[in-house]
Amino acid sequence: MKIRTKSNLAAVHANPNRKISADSPELRFMSAVCAQDIDAALAIFADKKLFGGVPSVIDAPYGRFEGLEGIRQFAGTFLSTFNAQKAFIVPVSQTRANGRAVTEMEIQFEADGEIDQVPMFVIGDLRTQDTLDELRIYCHCSFVPNLQAYRKPMFIPAHLEMGDPGLLTGAVREYYEALHHVPAVDVERILGSMSPSCKFGGYEPAVDEHVTADTPQAIREKFIHMSSYIPSCVGMRYETLIDDGVTCVIEWVHIVSRKGQQERARISISGVAAYERGEDGLLCGIRISDYAGFERTIDWSKTPVTKKEAQAINFVETFPAGVGRKPQS
Repeated sequence: MKIRTKSNLAAVHANPNRKISADSPELRFMSAVCAQDIDAALAIFADKKLFGGVPSVIDAPYGRFEGLEGIRQFAGTFLSTFNAQKAFIVPVSQTRANGRAVTEMEIQFEADGEIDQVPMFVIGDLRTQDTLDELRIYCHCSFVPNLQAYRKPMFIPAHLEMGDPGLLTGAVREYYEALHHVPAVDVERILGSMSPSCKFGGYEPAVDEHVTADTPQAIREKFIHMSSYIPSCVGMRYETLIDDGVTCVIEWVHIVSRKGQQERARISISGVAAYERGEDGLLCGIRISDYAGFERTIDWSKTPVTKKEAQAINFVETFPAGVGRKPQS
């Protein structure tokens, strides 16, 4: 069968030594959806969350689905949304901690003898060990037919400040302290948090038919480029931390300065990243899913909010001078 759209996620990041439980509810749900077993999918949710009297929810790149009827709609239209006739899952990594469960997966969508490989983060808020209150799905906008490169932030920050690196540990903390170093990304310090064989990427569209991991020089160039706009233009605020001691998955939302809007057309979007530690404690894998760099492609006549409304979300004039500085011991 011909592969029409290729993903690098499984090819670059698959590890046979990782333990992945097929019984984890977020993976069971997506497996049932792919098999179009709607009853099995719905059995993983209740109509309302355990607390608060609010509907259970699925937040996908292309919409928000609330309550059992909304979840039924999501499940029933999943294949058609991706113009597929059937689909199956290749799980790549799983992280379970802090009341949440994450499966990073490649979904193989089949249609007319061709396959589209779509990498996804699927994050479940656990209701019980076997059921969910909420599911959040991340994948690159280019994998979803007719989707704009805009996703309204799912989380509303209590205050507009970057994430506190003190909430993180080890190489992940070192990475984030260096990423938000003032006045610009500390490239050498970031590279020092990573093993020489660290694999970067996996959720962006594959640039060609050949699957390769980035070279150390290519990774260095990525962070040199980031240093031209972080943190002066854009910062990241953590919204969830899911860390099992090996992999730390962070859901975050962008905070954007006026400079970021004017010079780079940046807007606040939701994103997610996984940081995997190797046996030496250094980062051996970094996997990020967001729409960064695609903002200028947005057709604002096709988005749920106007450009002006989107620009007002999580906007600050400038970032405080102390943001990102390493705390003094």
